[in-house]
Amino acid sequence: MSDPVLKEVERELIPVIDIGPLRDGSDPVRVAKELHRASREVGFIYVSNHGIAEETIDAARSAAMRFFRHTPEEKGTVAVSGAHRGFLSVGGAKMQDDDKVDLKESFIWGYEDKAGETPDDHSLRGANRWPEFMPDMQAVSMEYFNRVHEVAHHLMRGFALGLDLPEDTFLKTNDAPLSRASFVYYPPQESSAGEQFGVGPHTDFGVLTVLCQDAVGGLQVETLDGEWVAAPPIPGTLVVNVGDLLSRWTNGEYRSTPHRVINKSGKERLSLVMAYDPEPQTMIDARDIFGPDCEMKEEPISCGDYLVWRFGKAFSYRSKDGK
Repeated sequence: MSDPVLKEVERELIPVIDIGPLRDGSDPVRVAKELHRASREVGFIYVSNHGIAEETIDAARSAAMRFFRHTPEEKGTVAVSGAHRGFLSVGGAKMQDDDKVDLKESFIWGYEDKAGETPDDHSLRGANRWPEFMPDMQAVSMEYFNRVHEVAHHLMRGFALGLDLPEDTFLKTNDAPLSRASFVYYPPQESSAGEQFGVGPHTDFGVLTVLCQDAVGGLQVETLDGEWVAAPPIPGTLVVNVGDLLSRWTNGEYRSTPHRVINKSGKERLSLVMAYDPEPQTMIDARDIFGPDCEMKEEPISCGDYLVWRFGKAFSYRSKDGK
């Protein structure tokens, strides 16, 4: 990995979109057109006026950092399950077959109903693994998850409107979503020696990712001409990007953009990540968007089947030989 000279992000490249008029219904079509344009051109968006209280974000950050401060043995009591829930230590993930492992730790959880139960109908979800040494973590984490999920719902309505479709087009199978969230901790990375990333270059697997950065930075996005640009934190915003399944659903109309993380700040970095996906049986079929005569670039596939395939390539614990 060379140490690239990065261009600082330009607002025209990754726009900041105020989604308030979409959320409150005062001008959803205008916002939808802005989301549509950004998703076609770069696939990354800063969204402001997202409606998540700063107290909710601060509480999630505080809980995440307290968790990562615990010993490896303590964190190991909630080691990642086969359902991709729990603690994933450094070395548990890499984005490409020939990459070195990512320099990050993660704590992963997913959808729960009002009784705190999770469906057990797919290999990529099951009971969340809440640490006994942090009794408040479940409530704090689920509050954040639910608030970010609301943002994702608004955005999916906006994408539908931007494609001149009914606003519920992408939300018809969403009662028990396959969505998952993660607290992601990056230790300081003093240099790029060893060609190792916080997260290696990749596109996101699912439908939509909603990211809350801290003030440290390190996220980089690849432009259409192959240049890497920094996507620094902008106070009061979330970073949203199109995932592979939304690109597939829109027959490539929306762009799933390569990105990576290099934390060379000399400081710890924390990200709050929510990967939005509908129920596992949801068929990702471009004909649902563009009609039965659409010339599909890729065959239909269920959300659940696609994610199983991608997770098997990215996470060592899901591979029998660990490769």
